[in-house]
Amino acid sequence: MTNGNIGVTTENIFPVIKKFLYSDHEIFIREIVSNAVDATQKLKTLASKGELKGEAGDLTVNVSINKEAGTLTVSDRGIGMTEEEIDKYINQIAFSGANDFLDKYKEDANAIIGHFGLGFYSSFMVSKKVEIITKSWQEGAKAVKWSCDGSPSFTIEEVDKADRGTDIVMYIDDDCKDFLEEYKIGELLRKYCRFLPVPVKFGMRKDWVDDPDNKDEKGNPKRKEIEVDNIINDTTPLWTKKPADLKDEDYKEFYRKLYPMSDEPLFWIHLNVDYPFNLTGILYFPKVKSQFDLQKNKIQLYCNQVFVTDSVEGIVPEFLTLLHGVIDSPDIPLNVSRSYLQSDQNVKKISTYITKKVSDRLASIFKQDRKQFEEKWDDIKIFIDYGMLSDESFYDKAKSFALLKDTEGKHYTYEEYQTLIKDNQTDKDGNLIYLYAQNRDEQYTYIEAAHAKGYSVLIMDGQLDPAMLGMLEQKMEKTRFTRVDGDVIDKLIVKSDEKKEELPEEEKKSLTETFKNALPTIEKTEFMVDAQPLGEGAAPVIITQSEYMRRMKEMGRLQPGMAFYGEMPTMMNLVLNTDHPLIKQSIKDAKPEVVSQLIDLALLGNGLLRGEALTKFIKRSVDLI
Repeated sequence: MTNGNIGVTTENIFPVIKKFLYSDHEIFIREIVSNAVDATQKLKTLASKGELKGEAGDLTVNVSINKEAGTLTVSDRGIGMTEEEIDKYINQIAFSGANDFLDKYKEDANAIIGHFGLGFYSSFMVSKKVEIITKSWQEGAKAVKWSCDGSPSFTIEEVDKADRGTDIVMYIDDDCKDFLEEYKIGELLRKYCRFLPVPVKFGMRKDWVDDPDNKDEKGNPKRKEIEVDNIINDTTPLWTKKPADLKDEDYKEFYRKLYPMSDEPLFWIHLNVDYPFNLTGILYFPKVKSQFDLQKNKIQLYCNQVFVTDSVEGIVPEFLTLLHGVIDSPDIPLNVSRSYLQSDQNVKKISTYITKKVSDRLASIFKQDRKQFEEKWDDIKIFIDYGMLSDESFYDKAKSFALLKDTEGKHYTYEEYQTLIKDNQTDKDGNLIYLYAQNRDEQYTYIEAAHAKGYSVLIMDGQLDPAMLGMLEQKMEKTRFTRVDGDVIDKLIVKSDEKKEELPEEEKKSLTETFKNALPTIEKTEFMVDAQPLGEGAAPVIITQSEYMRRMKEMGRLQPGMAFYGEMPTMMNLVLNTDHPLIKQSIKDAKPEVVSQLIDLALLGNGLLRGEALTKFIKRSVDLI
């Protein structure tokens, strides 16, 4: 037997591992099983080169629990290690100094493991003692057992082991006993190891098969239950295959495997690049039932089929974190820190590539099958809007296939719509006015008034549309977006400076005061009352809201820094049409019940009449009838 000390420059490596990796301690299973898979793949390589004498045999990695002994064991039939290799790879951990180590990495569990190759040592996060029982593939090699109890001292001795490969035996700590529970280890293996390239067995499971010795009255074999190896992983997941060999159903089936409770995806993008970096994967556009269903961190990042994280900010462009799927790249280290991701050139190239690939795919669908693209527009709009708002390069690509939809349900590209409205919706100052509604039913009267003028009205009811309006006004020259109820129809698109004859100031003041005093109190809403000649065909009382104030309130809901706008009262304009007979009559003789009725009709048309005011209106209406 040999005794020795692990080559570290500080005595407290194990407390450090325990303390700073504790929040992430479940990843030990990934590290230990990944090491077993690596050893197995190295053996496969040796066998393929003809360097291995005899048969490779079954190369399944085995994970097992012994509750009585308190151990969790990971066994492989890979290349194994000699005593010299244990000394080189296990005993010699070179640290640059305890203080540098602690200061630099105390905030980042992943960086500790990744930077110092501490994969194996992550086992000490959950173990009071760890044993390595190993036998090298090399002819004549002797089996050895390395043992360490979490102090820098270790023992190594020769043991009997018939087969090549390595067993890592972890004696689980008293405060980590849940790692001796089958459900817990099964859950972690499914999370971290479900797509490893070598079969990983975890116990046995029940399965049903045909029994040829036991047939029913029709001569068909009956089913019988048998025990089979519980292989927890799919060694050849979909992204490792060629797109040409796959059908749509294959992609949908894989999506169901990744997200069992989700609706069918809209479409997908198969990533496959080997220069200037290696990257494979499949990104899915999920079907979003409502804006509240949007979830980030649904993309899983793998490194050579080993799960790394589902927090992919920095690798995937911000707007694409709304997508689902898998990305696998050996060029992204298995353990990475946030600061590393933000500065690494490979990661930046990968992010740029993914953006280009997504925009190319969307452009391709748009060109090849515009009808299908339009049918899916309401579902994919939020992804494209988010991309255009957050990524300048994506905006440049997407502006050719991003769509605007009018209140009739027709779709237009930006260029097509500009051509459509240019002649009729340009104001006297040369500004092109885009009219829009956010709710077709609620703003129906205003939409119809615009249509009567020959104007087109867009429907802008998306979660990100308030921000999109501002961005498009900046991108498009001499362009303004105005909600269709932002002003009376003649003032939405002012074509000339011609002014209609207005009331004398005294009469106007008296009329507006009369109506202002009759307004019911509406919580967090204030009214400005004005009187204007709008034509005999227009309604007697019209309610509008300033475009600027509405946008400020909407942006307040979207942006935390502007939240104070959201708390401000809603400012509405109550416009009295002095050309209408009922208002003309009110100038001469303002009957209280008529004034209240006119106000309430306008409020009712805008969904603002509620509670006591609504009850009074109904009673007054009955009395008037």
